[in-house]
Amino acid sequence: MIGSIHGASTGARSVALAGGVLAAHALPAITCARPLTRRLVPTLAGVGDAGRVALTIDDGPHAVATPRFLRLLDSRRVRATFFLLGEQLARAPELGRELVDAGHEIAVHGWTHRCLLLRGPRSTRDDITRAREYIAEVTGVSPHWYRPPYGVLSGPALLTARQLGLKPILWTAWGRDWELRATPSSVFDTVTRDLAGGGTILLHDSDCTSAPGSWAATLGALPRILDECARRGLVVGPLRSHRSPT
Repeated sequence: MIGSIHGASTGARSVALAGGVLAAHALPAITCARPLTRRLVPTLAGVGDAGRVALTIDDGPHAVATPRFLRLLDSRRVRATFFLLGEQLARAPELGRELVDAGHEIAVHGWTHRCLLLRGPRSTRDDITRAREYIAEVTGVSPHWYRPPYGVLSGPALLTARQLGLKPILWTAWGRDWELRATPSSVFDTVTRDLAGGGTILLHDSDCTSAPGSWAATLGALPRILDECARRGLVVGPLRSHRSPT
């Protein structure tokens, strides 16, 4: 009887431990609920200077799309923060250098675009570290920001980011520009629905994880988005001008 009680107690502790490990791994994923994150953890949501809006662009660089974004942004004298995927940069390393030379800020989106809840601690650490080191090597700039794929954080990702000196950051407004049905008008309407001073906009300059050619809708919407920010008296720029990574 005593042995049975001891065994049951040990089993309960094991279950509790496993549950605790799982919670530590997955609990940060709650931050993907944007309204909740903005209210409870505004710095993680990218909330900054009330007179500014941070423009962030994910999933590149893309050999066809990114140069077009660069030309458009240069014509508008606007700089942005580009969250790069390591595997995408490896396909077009010259674009990473062009981004920096054009005055844009580069940041880490991981090596591959895979949800962190599907990765173990070692895989997460290796993915973020590999991306951060390669981006710094190719561009000559040490990135400050990290954004997880799909905006879903995990415990190992937060720990790795801290160890690498990266600041996790999400967004307050997006364009749902990855969808097959996205159009310039739908992207503009979706972004401006949540657009506010101090916010961070998420867009994409690549279709590597989106509907083919979806970046064209984003490119078509971007001038209208910039015009709307100007109409509201909001200065658009990279995260480094919007808030400090420390």
